[in-house]
Order: sequence, then C-alpha cells, then structure tokens
Amino acid sequence: MLNDLVDIIVDAIADADDDHSARGIAAAIGRMITAGTLPLDARLPTVRALSKALGVSPTTVSEAWQTLAAVGAIEARGRLGTFVRQPVGPGGPQRYRRVTEGPGHFALDLSSGTPDPELLPDLAKVVALVSRQSLTSSYLDQPVLPELDTILRNSWPFPAEDLTVVDGAMDALDRIAQVVVRLGDRVVVENPTFPPLIDLLEQLGAEVIGVDLDAEGISVDGLRAALEQHPTAVFLQPRAQNPTGITMTARRCIAVSKLLADSDAVIVEDDHSGDIASGELVSIGTRLPRRTVHIRSFSKSHGPDLRLAAVGGAGDVVSAVANRRLLGPGWSSRILQAVLVGLLNDPATAKMLRTARDEYARRRTLVTAVFDERRVPFTGTDGINLWLHVNDERSALLTLAAQGIGAAPGEPFMVRDDADFLRVTVGLLQGSDDDINAVAHRLADAAGLGQDRFGVRRPGQR
Repeated sequence: MLNDLVDIIVDAIADADDDHSARGIAAAIGRMITAGTLPLDARLPTVRALSKALGVSPTTVSEAWQTLAAVGAIEARGRLGTFVRQPVGPGGPQRYRRVTEGPGHFALDLSSGTPDPELLPDLAKVVALVSRQSLTSSYLDQPVLPELDTILRNSWPFPAEDLTVVDGAMDALDRIAQVVVRLGDRVVVENPTFPPLIDLLEQLGAEVIGVDLDAEGISVDGLRAALEQHPTAVFLQPRAQNPTGITMTARRCIAVSKLLADSDAVIVEDDHSGDIASGELVSIGTRLPRRTVHIRSFSKSHGPDLRLAAVGGAGDVVSAVANRRLLGPGWSSRILQAVLVGLLNDPATAKMLRTARDEYARRRTLVTAVFDERRVPFTGTDGINLWLHVNDERSALLTLAAQGIGAAPGEPFMVRDDADFLRVTVGLLQGSDDDINAVAHRLADAAGLGQDRFGVRRPGQR
C-alpha cells in the first residue's frame, strides 16, 4: 500500500508543475490532505522511499516533512512512521517579529508604519457624547450599528452583498483567510507585501505566490502567470500599498479585473490607509462584486485604538466571517462603533483628515525630492511609507541606527528575497522643511550611491 501511495504522491507532484523542491513537495502533499486524498492517520512513505521515487535527495524530502510538521499537518510517531494529522498551524508571526523587534529605542523611529499621533482626530468630544448613550441591550443585537451600516454601505466602492465590522484590518485578513484558504492552497500576494499576511498564510499551510509591482500596481504579466497555477485567493492593497506606497491606477484595475474574471479566485482588497491616502480608490469589486471582499480600516486615519475595520462584498465570505465570530467575540464593541459614527459625521474630523492627508503628502514630497536629487532609487507616491532601495540592507540599518534613526528591514516584506530594501515611515517625520530635508539626506547616505543594481529606473533617469 505504501508503494501505491508513493506513486500517488509522485503523480500529484507531476500534476502540480512537477515542482520537486521541498516547498513544492510540501504544497502538493498539503493539497492532498485538504482534498482527502491523504486522510487523517494515513501513514506516509519513508523519506528514503519518496526521495528515490522523486529523484531528489533525502534532505529535500526531509525539509518538506519539516514544513508540513510546522503547520501540524503530519506527525512522526517514532518507529511506527509519519502520519497525517489535523493541521493546527505553527507558533508565531516570524516575519512580523523581524520588523518589530529592532535593536532598541531610536531618537527618530521610522520603522513602525504607524500614523503620526498629532495628525489623528480629537476623540474627546465624540467620546463624551457616546458615554451618555445606551448601545447594547442584548447579546442578540446586530453586530453592526444600523447608522454605521448605512454610512458604510453608502460609501462602499461597490454594492456589498453583506457587510460586517471586525477588530482592525489584520483581524479582517485573518478571518477571511480562515474562510477561503485551506492547507496546500496557492494564494497570490503582492511582492513585497505586509509581513503578517505572509505569516498568516504560511500558518494556514498555503503556498504563497508573490507577484511584483510596478508604478501602476500589481504586474499584469506576473498575475497572468500566477493565475495559471489556479490560486484560491488574490490579496491586494489598492492604494498606498504597504510597504511600497504604490496606488493602483484605474487602467491597471481594469486590466487586472479582466484577468481575474476568468479565474475562480476570491479577491481580497485591503484599503488600510483609507482617508489619509492621496490616491483615488479603485476596486476590483466594481467589476467582480460577487467574488471581491473589500476591507476598509480606520486605524491609520481615525485612530489605531479604535481597532475597527469594515468588511464588505461577496456575501458567502462575509457572512461566513460574521457567523464564525458569533462563536468567539460575537461583535466588535458597539461603543467604539458609535465613536466611529460620531467621527464620520463630524465636520471637524473631516477637516482634520484633509489636513493629515496634505501633511503626509508634504513630508513624502520633501523626502522624495532629496532622493531625486541624490539619484537614490525608491518606490511610492502615496500613504505614509516609502520603499527605499539600498546597496546593503544590514549596513544601511546599522548606519541609520548609529545616528539614532530606525527603519524597517525589507527582507520580511518579500516573498522572494532577491534585493536589499528598507521600509521608511516618512509620515512620522515632523518639523520644518529643513528638518525633514536633513533626515532625507541621512537616509540617502545610508542607501549608498553608485550603480543602480536593482533593475529599476532611478528617479530622474531616462
């Protein structure tokens, strides 16, 4: 029977682009477990037997086994062998830790990706009004306040079949992924992208496919090639992409929508910057509303501690998220929802958001002008982050740290680690034009000068 199983696994890998790498073997077996081809408690072939059948080294198969064991999909039972088990996911957010666990305190920390507290709306007046309201009379109340539901639906980029509110954008990504992604599924993300998303998908045992970006958004050719692998889901950030600061153009949105129309993938859009983004929001949902789930976060615009994001779009996915939450937290705080309603209806808050958007744009423009002058390659025209190309990531980080400046390493953001970058939260730069220019020159010095070895046009070059 084990010989038959070896043949089945070999055939499955051959059907999956004949990828004999450790990652390819693990993904193929993961899909077999998800599909039930390898049922729970099925005994797997030995490393030696499978490596011989595949024509690879035992080390390669051992690495595949380690990947599957890390998500709890298989377990070794000593001399009895290795068996299929129910996946439970690995320990923690490895990539995200590499971004957040820096060497220590910085006089100027540009590594966090968070908004400037000075540019957030004042909550005092709204909180005072909410404190006199009675918001929750029953655990059976609707999870979204009716007034907030109306505001969200009226401003949603496309008609949402269903809509709910969760505890921030990352909570939304987590809950959506739990619904649409299974062990061994292929999932497309932008490369680079937000590290916790890669951590999350790897925890679920997904095979992550990174598609590069250009100035207009996700690459059409790259996405076309990725779709040939029949991914289950495509995760996009339509504007102020983190970490690159790229906003998808309307033209690119149309091209991407046409490609996705011929696939079965669920499209997940994360509009994490919301009202502080300068770029126009475009949405695949305007063309594929029944397969698109759109996330709108209010953390960067209205306040991180509101911990609120709205999820709307494809009814089967959104209703599954809402129903699953009934078995856990049930709903997001209606008190915080009421605060958000007050902010969304407050003219002073709207004015503050316009001020914040303009100020972030000013800071970014000052920094990029220095980079243009110094011929330092960078990416990004929107939001609070810039993606800075550097000659050597570690050297650049150490150079900045010696001057009391923190930046985020680029490697955790990348599906393929093939160049050196830093993510710099230029939205946190305060002070006069001269103050910001001085920091920009320090960033340019740390990046290093000389030939552009990144395969991209440096700003100012023809």
